[in-house]
Amino acid sequence: MPTADAFGPNVTVFRRLGDTPDERAWLSGLPDLVRGLETQWAISTTQPYEGGSSSWAAPATMTDGTQAVLKVAWPHREARGESIGLRLWSGQGAPLLYAAEPSIYAVLMEQCDPGLPLDLADLSPEDGLEAAATVLRKLWVDPAGGHGLEHLGDVCAEWAVTVLDRQRVLHPPFDLGLVALGVQLLESLPVSASREVVVHGDANPTNFLSAARQPWLLIDAKPMVGDPAYDAAPLVLHLASPLDEPEPARVLYRRFELLADVLTEPVERLLAWSVARSVESALWYTSLGDMDDASEEMTTVAVLAGLLTG
Repeated sequence: MPTADAFGPNVTVFRRLGDTPDERAWLSGLPDLVRGLETQWAISTTQPYEGGSSSWAAPATMTDGTQAVLKVAWPHREARGESIGLRLWSGQGAPLLYAAEPSIYAVLMEQCDPGLPLDLADLSPEDGLEAAATVLRKLWVDPAGGHGLEHLGDVCAEWAVTVLDRQRVLHPPFDLGLVALGVQLLESLPVSASREVVVHGDANPTNFLSAARQPWLLIDAKPMVGDPAYDAAPLVLHLASPLDEPEPARVLYRRFELLADVLTEPVERLLAWSVARSVESALWYTSLGDMDDASEEMTTVAVLAGLLTG
């Protein structure tokens, strides 16, 4: 069992949550949750990993000596499908699932060793994109019947309404044409997809970890069923800071082309999804009062929209 400071203010999730009575109740009950899972799954855990704004995760050792990770998430919509996705992927491109308790959003899964994030690896952006794309292709499996995952189209339809509501109520100083473009793409892209697969939902470079069983595994899934091109945006936009380049539009387009080639997805769809997701993100940041990040997202949208329409 971890020491008491594993459930205190030095742990990220304890700093990020706690604003509501439900969050405070969950945090106060977390030590008992972890103790119960240690008993139920016959594991021992150590101090938690750094990071994790909505979950608590720590190295775990199983009775046979297998090294694993225990993760307990704050019960929220995006975390609901993680164990389902891990089961469907069966260790291809993602950690093996050893056990799950969906009712309390807990999973016991394979530990990524050595666990170096893709964005810290000694790889060129091009090699990093190719490695990540190889992982994504493994994850894009056909959903099994009765899978229980949300449909991307339903989620994006809600986002489109929310974006418009936030723009109308909060009045951020954004280009209304770009906001409208993002809304239109959120509504149209899911229904125009030529195929539907299990998407990961958060293919950020920091979630690709080096591993022994396979070169890279993708963690922190927020899986849905829908257009595979949805997954590309955070990977291209957050790997090696393309917008900091002297010619960001040219660099971005070249990287989207590379990813499109490896993924065998149209570059136009990858760009379109990136516009849609960045607009949604900008209005989400606006709702939090974080106008610096919101404005940065809209700067990204302007570059992406220029590539998409030009």
